[in-house]
Amino acid sequence: MINCIACGMPLRAKQDFASGDETKNYCTHCARSDGSMQSYDEVLMGMAQFMVRTQGIELDVAKNMAVEMMKILPAWKR
Repeated sequence: MINCIACGMPLRAKQDFASGDETKNYCTHCARSDGSMQSYDEVLMGMAQFMVRTQGIELDVAKNMAVEMMKILPAWKR
């Protein structure tokens, strides 16, 4: 299975890929409207807000969790 390099989301179907383009290695949630990949800060906030919405945790806690998750993702390794 292929995962998004920016957030780790599984890319199972064509619509999961940025702009539906299966040659891109990031997901629709990590893409800007023009199809380019969002910045680290944009993805971080998106992940944190998703955790707040779906898990009901505080934003600061969600941000810290997202930072830890993103450390292991290919897009953000330095």
